[in-house]
Amino acid sequence: MLMAMIENIYETMNLRITETAFELHLRKIYPTRNILSMRETETVSGQDCLDVQKKTDGSVNIIGEVATDPVASWMIQSAQVASKFTLFTHHAKTFPDLVTALRNSMLRAGVFKDERTAEEQVVQVLNFDIHLVKDFRGRRYIERVTECIPVEEKNEYTFDHRKEKTLEGKLDKFMDNATVFFTKTTNRELYKYRNILEYQDGNYVLTNPISDQNIKEMRNNMDDSDIEGFNNFLERNWGIKPPKDIDYTEEITTSANTQDNAPKKRGRKPKKVEA
Repeated sequence: MLMAMIENIYETMNLRITETAFELHLRKIYPTRNILSMRETETVSGQDCLDVQKKTDGSVNIIGEVATDPVASWMIQSAQVASKFTLFTHHAKTFPDLVTALRNSMLRAGVFKDERTAEEQVVQVLNFDIHLVKDFRGRRYIERVTECIPVEEKNEYTFDHRKEKTLEGKLDKFMDNATVFFTKTTNRELYKYRNILEYQDGNYVLTNPISDQNIKEMRNNMDDSDIEGFNNFLERNWGIKPPKDIDYTEEITTSANTQDNAPKKRGRKPKKVEA
């Protein structure tokens, strides 16, 4: 499936491939594309390959298979910098298993020491998970498309204790803030996930709309024809209307009229001083 997805990536985007063993062979399948493939050797590490690719004007980074702990760290690096987006494969059975496996890989690789920090970095780079299944008949199909939505931390503390006049009231407000603090410290939710598309009874069913942030990012990386088709898809299935275009001409005209209608200063002209 990863090889087939390359066909839907714009040809203007340069592809940079990092693999532990050459398996994709994308340069043979797409000979006209700008593709640079690298793999680690005994003398050149995968990290060195990734550092070189960052300087080759790549648009899309592809990690063949995240099967070891160092490869997981490569994936996080490539997704955070030096590319528009990153594609990779993994063998996790559920989306929480995927997050947990990548988090543990980051910890074992020594990139992070704290579980929560490692998990925050993982969910920041995971946008969509396309999960494939092979049943006992040998059929392969997409079981679900899952979206990851990071939960932003909000300041929920209050200063209502200042308004209380009794000691009991102040203690109640203090306990409310203490409850919020301990909840964030011990059991803060880092992400939410929901299925956008599911395979049900032989048919694909749209279950939940895409988040506003991902819709915005997807529009920013499409050409005009794809944006029009994407907007029609959103409005037809979820009733999401496209944003209104800003009329810059009207703003410029209004600004010019404002300057023309500005009140003129009155007063005598300054006298000329002769030398």
